[in-house]
Amino acid sequence: MADSFVINVTDAHAWEHPVCGVTIDFDKPEAQFRDTGINIIVLQPGQPSCKYHSESVQEDFLVLGGEPLLLLEGKERPLRAWDFVHCEPGAVHVFVGAGEGPAWILQVGARREGSTLDYPVSELAARYNASTPEPTDTGDVAYSDWPWDPRGATPAWPPT
Repeated sequence: MADSFVINVTDAHAWEHPVCGVTIDFDKPEAQFRDTGINIIVLQPGQPSCKYHSESVQEDFLVLGGEPLLLLEGKERPLRAWDFVHCEPGAVHVFVGAGEGPAWILQVGARREGSTLDYPVSELAARYNASTPEPTDTGDVAYSDWPWDPRGATPAWPPT
């Protein structure tokens, strides 16, 4: 029998990072999704969603609310509710909270064994604290200048 389930967003696991906002994760700790990663991020103005990066698999995003800024392939683009963003494998991107309040973004990405990440240095992304300190393909290096201790992640629900 498949491990199908229904979960309300308010019942999903949520945690807050001091730099990159709130993540609401739909994976169950005991059985993560095999083929697709899916979550919602909530960004306050000025918060980057992650480090500017590309992946070797496709990703898709739907702005649920707010006015985030998209940095995609070296260009800035303001977004609004219901804008859909598709990133082909290799598309370098990051979201930054903007506007007057929080931005809510649904993120969906393929999961494939052997998939890779690439974090290039970017002057544009650096203006938003979203550039890696040096080019790398590992998160340990890319995020070395952000505070993070997974044991100290702050549970966060409901996000503001």
